[in-house]
Amino acid sequence: MKFIKTPLKGAYVIEPAPFVDHRGIFARTFCKKEFLSINHTKEIVQINYSATRQKGSVRGLHYQLPPTAEIKIVRCINGSVFDVIIDLRKDSPTFLKWFGAILSKENMKMLYVPEGFAHGFQALENNSDLMYFTTQYYSQENERGVNCKDPAVSIEWPLEIADISPKDKNHLMISSDFEGVDINTDGDKKQH
Repeated sequence: MKFIKTPLKGAYVIEPAPFVDHRGIFARTFCKKEFLSINHTKEIVQINYSATRQKGSVRGLHYQLPPTAEIKIVRCINGSVFDVIIDLRKDSPTFLKWFGAILSKENMKMLYVPEGFAHGFQALENNSDLMYFTTQYYSQENERGVNCKDPAVSIEWPLEIADISPKDKNHLMISSDFEGVDINTDGDKKQH
């Protein structure tokens, strides 16, 4: 696997090294030994699947507060998506900066999302499916979200937003007193 640094420290685009022959393709999605090269040592405790039927739909942007802040490894297994992360880490030099990458069945790329980042995506094709590998269990109590249209972040979505859940649509905008997520404590100082 090849780990490509993004402009946001600790986040990587992961490119597999597939074995291809006349039968098809074989590639690793996860290898504990190879992930040590980016200092990933936390156990994967949950694998999630999402299916998005309509092109242009947006899911997210979600994150969890400590003590259940999670690392996510995201892979598109059907169709394609514009996968987005936002750095919400308190005192980070890239606080409130975002990064996006196209993940698709064809390119087999994955996105490594560190703790303290919000994550979401836009389906670029109908019937786009994702797998998420996470280092924490889902915690409704600690789940938070960033509005996908928040001007404090100004994500440049490639398509017009066709659909979004009521829950995601109603995420609050980031307030001027939002100090970020301190992944070394029990949560964020002030909610946005």
